[in-house]
Amino acid sequence: MKILPPTLRVPRRYIAFEVISERELSREELVSLIWDSCLKLHGECETSNFRLWLMKLWRFDFPDAVRVRGILQCQRGYERRVMMALTCAHHHSGVRVAIHILGLSGTIRSATQKFIKPSKKDNY
Repeated sequence: MKILPPTLRVPRRYIAFEVISERELSREELVSLIWDSCLKLHGECETSNFRLWLMKLWRFDFPDAVRVRGILQCQRGYERRVMMALTCAHHHSGVRVAIHILGLSGTIRSATQKFIKPSKKDNY
């Protein structure tokens, strides 16, 4: 099979976000939180167009809460709808969470350099 040429590929955007929670959330719980918030606000038909994919996560420990920063991939043109759905999430499986949007970028590299700025020991 041949790879799709760049002119026919779906354009993507990368959303840098931060999740603050009472306890540490696993990657699967975070994916579930993101999908649930998008489904509740926009429904199945609209959410299927988003083409969401959780690219990378970084964990930062603070004394009062656990902060996780990540990069979420979505289709270009739907960024505002995804960001709106993320900010509406306030709890997941009995744990209070707050999601803050750090920024929007066209590449993973620029999103990491501008908004995440991780150190090597925080990567998991």
